[in-house]
Amino acid sequence: MSIDWQQTHAAIWRPRRQVLRAVRDIDPVCLDNLLGIERQKALLLANTERFLSGQPANNALLWGARGTGKSSLIKAVFNALRDRGLCLIQVDKHDLVELSEIVDEIRDLEHRFILFCDDLSFEADETEYKALKSVLEGSVEQPPANVRVYATSNRRHLMPESMQDNLDSKVVGHELHYADAIEEKLSLSDRFGLWLSFHAIDQDQYLAIVDHLFADYPVEREVLHREAIRFATQRGIRSGRVARQFYNSHAEHQQ
Repeated sequence: MSIDWQQTHAAIWRPRRQVLRAVRDIDPVCLDNLLGIERQKALLLANTERFLSGQPANNALLWGARGTGKSSLIKAVFNALRDRGLCLIQVDKHDLVELSEIVDEIRDLEHRFILFCDDLSFEADETEYKALKSVLEGSVEQPPANVRVYATSNRRHLMPESMQDNLDSKVVGHELHYADAIEEKLSLSDRFGLWLSFHAIDQDQYLAIVDHLFADYPVEREVLHREAIRFATQRGIRSGRVARQFYNSHAEHQQ
């Protein structure tokens, strides 16, 4: 892993070659371009600033509806703070078995690292989550002070829940005792101290994002909104991602 972290701010783990590949063309998304998630922006930015300052900070789980800005927010916070020494390493779900080795290589460095796990969820028969649990908390060795895990997921608890899991739970006295299967699932998500929820946006929020994207285009808003609503209806969801896709499809025609 011959990464010069003085010159490189981001890297991606490449399992076939067992190396970190430096990212030269970083996604330029910025905080000002993310609308409708002001609370989430403030909380994740504050947590990351504490981490950079050597203060107590949490691992973060951003969960919720697809296309609502979870991944973009992590990248935007990184972009806002990378000039202050923040580095980011992206690791795919199926490469989490390598996580301990990756962390061993960076735990003694002076830089602060965000381990970015995007679109994280596990099926019942997958075991990669155990490596993640160990890095988050649960090994005989203390988690490294210069590493935090930021993950995104459509699932609040990262793992599927079945009706049988709930049926196997029981109340003893006045206390709820979860089934072993549920305890196993909660034990992973509980290791993230900061949970940020993202929900589907309403039409007004969707159109506000569209207006922001088309701010420099002299187009009649009523026509633009009508086309934007039709575009979202065809996809069955309103989100920041859909607004961006609408912009990509129509911006050249609005000049």
